[in-house]
Order: sequence, then C-alpha cells, then structure tokens
Amino acid sequence: MKQPSTSIVLIDDHEMVRRGLRALLHLEPDMAIVGEAATVADGVAAVERLAPQMALLDVKLPDASVTEACRRLLAVAPKLRILVLTSYAENSTVMAAVQNGAHGYILKDVRMDDLIRAIRIVASGHGYLDPRVTQQALHWIRTSSHLGATSQGTSRLSPQERLILPLLAEGKTNKEIAVQLRLSDKTVKNYLANIFDKLHVKRRTEAVAWFMKETQVSGAARSQKL
Repeated sequence: MKQPSTSIVLIDDHEMVRRGLRALLHLEPDMAIVGEAATVADGVAAVERLAPQMALLDVKLPDASVTEACRRLLAVAPKLRILVLTSYAENSTVMAAVQNGAHGYILKDVRMDDLIRAIRIVASGHGYLDPRVTQQALHWIRTSSHLGATSQGTSRLSPQERLILPLLAEGKTNKEIAVQLRLSDKTVKNYLANIFDKLHVKRRTEAVAWFMKETQVSGAARSQKL
C-alpha cells in the first residue's frame, strides 16, 4: 500500500477546526495528519518529535505571534514547509508570516478544493498566497498605473519587471506569465531572477510580500497628496 507523500501537523487553538481538517484531509490519499497542537509550544514539540513535511498554522495562537511561531518551528525543523491557514487577511499579517519563513498563506473560508491545491503546491516546494490577500495591492497598482504612478521602491525595477510583479501576486506560474506577456518561459525566469536580486529576496512569496507592502505605502502617500 502506497504511503501518503505529505505528512502534516495541524497547529490551531480551535478543536473543531482541527477535527474538521483532520476529517477532510483524511480523504486525500497523498496526505496524512500525523499530529496536532493548540499552541505554538505544543506545535514546536510535535514538529520536533514527528518530523512532518508540513505544518498548517493558524495566525492567532495564545502563546506566540505568527512571526515567533514561524521562527520557532523552522528553528527545530529548517526544511519544514509552513502553510498559514487563518481568517485574517491584513497585509501586515501576511507580510509578517512570509518574511519570517511561511511558504504559503490561505484564508479559512476557502473552498476545500483550493485548500487541497494550496497544500500540494506548498508541499511540492513552491509558494502560495490566497489571491484575495493581494487584491488591495493589485487594485492600487492597476488604478494608479495609468497615472504613471511609480513608487520609490518600484523605480529600481524595469518596466517589464513591474508588469510581472502583479501577475506574480495573482499566483500565476512562469508559463502563465509568459503567455500573458508574450514572452518565453526562459525570459520570464530571467526577469524573476533580476527581480529577486534587486529586491534582495529569495522566494516568490517574499517578492509578493514586498510588492504588497510597497503598493500599500505608496497608495497611502498618494492619498495624502490628493
């Protein structure tokens, strides 16, 4: 019998949430819930003891912030893949999670099929952000772009690189970006490497977090001028 390819620890202080996730994920043949915890301390202990491939982590836990939670989990398991599963969509919370090691961020009211997809994407080594958490930043850049608005931060990027960032925030793959911008896959890959280098980031999710922060700050500054 084939063993599940992704072992998961659930870290959420609501027992009903953990029970629901356990029941639903049990139906997926490539996933196995190997442990659960209601606090960060217990979650860290479970991860250290069970060595899972992945943790599903809530943001609001009683004993630590998401920043501390990610740091503590990765301190005992540097290769652990962390997918934040929460009800909170504030940009600052998303950025705190991603900048401190989370590999994905998804909202709890998501469709089950989308949650399964997000788990598989993060488990496979890629980043994932719920499209809804980037909508504010995407709306700002789209409504301001026709005015020629360029923030001090985005000015370091080329025009083509600035076009790629919103598509990255939408969760598009390199191939999808290439099709939309009529570029080759290799060209998109090169652009992304340049973006990562200029922004001093290593991952797609970090680049998206930077983009969200930059557009939020720039949008606020523009509102003050108006």
